[in-house]
Amino acid sequence: MEAFRRGVKETIASHHVNMGKGLDAEQVSKNREEYGANVFVAEKKVSLLKKILISLNDVATIILLIAAVISFVATYLEDTGNYFESLLIIGIVVINSVLSIVQEGKAEDSLAALQNLNRTQVKVLRDGQIEQIDADDVVLGDVLVVENGSAIAADARLIEAIELQAEESALTGESLPVEKNADATFKPDDEVGLGERITMVYRGTTIVNGHGRAIVTAVGMQTEMGKIASLLSNESKIPLTPLQRRLVQLGKNISWVAIGAAVVVLGLGIYQGMDLKHIFLTAISLAVAVVPETLAVIVTMTLALGVQRIAQKHAIIRRLPAVETLGTTNVIASDKTGTLTQNKMTVRRVWQDEQDHLTNIADGLDDATKEVLSLAAISTNVSVKTVEGQTVYDGLPTEVALVRAIDKEATREELLEKYPLVEQIPFNSTKKRMTTVHKQPEGGYIAITKGAFDVLLPMIKHGNRDKAESVNKTFGGQALRVLTIAKRTFDVMPEAPTQEFYEQDLTLVGLVGIIDPPRPESAPAVEKARLAGVRTIMITGDHVETASAIAREIGILRNGDQTITGSELAKLSDKELDGNVQKYSVYAR
Repeated sequence: MEAFRRGVKETIASHHVNMGKGLDAEQVSKNREEYGANVFVAEKKVSLLKKILISLNDVATIILLIAAVISFVATYLEDTGNYFESLLIIGIVVINSVLSIVQEGKAEDSLAALQNLNRTQVKVLRDGQIEQIDADDVVLGDVLVVENGSAIAADARLIEAIELQAEESALTGESLPVEKNADATFKPDDEVGLGERITMVYRGTTIVNGHGRAIVTAVGMQTEMGKIASLLSNESKIPLTPLQRRLVQLGKNISWVAIGAAVVVLGLGIYQGMDLKHIFLTAISLAVAVVPETLAVIVTMTLALGVQRIAQKHAIIRRLPAVETLGTTNVIASDKTGTLTQNKMTVRRVWQDEQDHLTNIADGLDDATKEVLSLAAISTNVSVKTVEGQTVYDGLPTEVALVRAIDKEATREELLEKYPLVEQIPFNSTKKRMTTVHKQPEGGYIAITKGAFDVLLPMIKHGNRDKAESVNKTFGGQALRVLTIAKRTFDVMPEAPTQEFYEQDLTLVGLVGIIDPPRPESAPAVEKARLAGVRTIMITGDHVETASAIAREIGILRNGDQTITGSELAKLSDKELDGNVQKYSVYAR
């Protein structure tokens, strides 16, 4: 049974884990030996000798080597002592090999440096103690201790989850955090996508809210990230690029021309009664002359220059021929989150109820907008600090978006000085709202409640509810995540205040529309590619509405183009997909 379908008790029993103590040293050693280490299987390092042989395993290079040997033999037979041409050809082959090996070596070093940057530390429960260990040392059955900010080191089934939310964009493309639930159940025949497996946390994702514990169910190459890595490294043979195929064909053509010319010259010489040795050397010299000795090195140097130009734009090309492949591309398949978008939730639109005022943040903040954002920003758990001169926001992405939106007008600390925090009722994934209570400058208190529109609307007694529903629908149509801001003011704190007291008789303040916006350079890049005859499609784990809105905004989804989800794609036969693939510009979920 798949790990996400198992219940909590079944998971604990199947891994023989004591939840109070975790694994002991003997179990850790046994599990590591039986199930393997928590590392991805690295490609075998290619020896220098093999790299040299690979660089020489090219039709054009082989022809050059044959030409060098023939030239050397011809010179020896003529006894002229002029071996310059033979040495020149060999020198060109050596330069060509060195350029290829050095450039690809630099790329491998850069990739290795990037991998070393990704080493993380995780908390596990072992022998009754919470220890901090290297992610590589995690084993199957380990009890992970996860909390806000934790990087998940392996796939694990949640045993307990308190307000736990995980940011899984690296794995699923979902830009919003996913709420986790250790007690959720799934029917055996339910089709549950990776993004809906709320009982699990996965390697490569990050906890952005709450805390909990989970039992490791997969490590290394058996994790979902490991399966992706195996797909990427499973190519038994790297296909030739279009340029390489043309060079191979050119090499063959040149070979036949050289051989043909040599045979014709040799035949004519014999027919005319010329000296056999002399006519043989003449035929060989002609064959060598046909071979373009500098072609290979010119191609390699051109590709190397291309690599350097691309490196200046912060991209690593591992193999030289890939540069030419980029030049023959006619379709680009791109992820959305963090690639076409900023992977940074941002407030885009704000509606204020009292003045029925709707504004785009890009147009600036007026007083009505500032009121909504100021109240929203202080009703968060975001912490703001400066690290090496950079402002760092720590908290849920949607709450960070609220604080960042008002930050240029007033920092959260400044707002809290004006409205000191008295009490807080944290966000609850069941109730889907959060309430904070503050002292007002003019006296009395204000309770600010923010949350999902459908949850807060029935609780709002004052405000234009009909217009709010219309604005919410408009925001939803633009793929914006909508937060509703409401308030209640009162003069005196009761002796035993309750959540119900703070959240009754609410007054609507406004609605905030949040989205992970496109990168400024995305739309121009897509248009530039289109003008060059290159089509861009989006493949993302995000919801189809969000993906379509972003794709339409940056020019990927144009009139006549269609979207398709993963479940719809799975139902298509290969023939149906081949017949309709040109129609699809967005693949979602």
